[in-house]
Amino acid sequence: MISFHLVYIGDSYPYAKQVIYTFHMPVFLAISGYLMNIHKPPRQFLLTIYWLVVPYVVMESGYTIACSMLPIREHIDNLTIEVFLDKLFLHPLGPYWFLHTLIMCGLTYYGVFLFCKKGLLSCYILIGFAYTLYARVGLLSLPLSFYFLVGVIIRNSHLTFLQVFQPSLLSFIAAGFLFANPANLHSGTIGGLFIVYFVISGSLSVYPYFSKWILHFILYLGKNTLPLFLFSPIFTILCKSLVPVLSFEPTGMLFLFCALFICISGSLCICKVMEFCKISSYFWGPKR
Repeated sequence: MISFHLVYIGDSYPYAKQVIYTFHMPVFLAISGYLMNIHKPPRQFLLTIYWLVVPYVVMESGYTIACSMLPIREHIDNLTIEVFLDKLFLHPLGPYWFLHTLIMCGLTYYGVFLFCKKGLLSCYILIGFAYTLYARVGLLSLPLSFYFLVGVIIRNSHLTFLQVFQPSLLSFIAAGFLFANPANLHSGTIGGLFIVYFVISGSLSVYPYFSKWILHFILYLGKNTLPLFLFSPIFTILCKSLVPVLSFEPTGMLFLFCALFICISGSLCICKVMEFCKISSYFWGPKR
């Protein structure tokens, strides 16, 4: 995700970017739908959503203001209150659309299961209708919201995640064949759906082969996915200044590794500073 938010890398490797974008956010949303716990009283569930809304509002507001001041692709020529509110509530800029989608999908999921007592299939149909309506008015992406629904269906099927996404190294070969055809490189196609499945399956298959210290590092990053997602755009913008400095290396890999180090370490440092200043609980919510 961070790699292809770097404009220089995305422009240098457009096909690779298209490949990654086929599965990376669908995987996030499918897992989010699977893990979202709706078996809570309304107040407790809304509190969970609230601690997604707070970082979303803070970061999307900052990103929108930055877009009006910086010469970036999503530049806003005339930032008015109307434009600001539109970006915040309806059409978010930058990567923060993911939280906007997650909040809307999660609230709909909870609301339907709270009030609909006609069985699981009826609940799924109502959720699907709601997501379709949101997509028709431009509030979210229909294919991506349906990946969240896939996670919901798996969660309520009483099957475990590993029973549905069975680990297999052969999945990488199958995904490779699908990657070779550009028609499959969209999450809303049948080929894109199979790519998402094969990437999850293949990734799970290599997990047991990592050493403990590599797993410790990977899982540490995994537990900090939300901070990396929220804060890395700050550093991807700053890393643009490295492009002319490191352009002597033609593949862009030197720039990529340097930028990834800066983005990841910078994002984690912001978390540590927030903890030191005792403001984390106002941003993420109290620790449990």
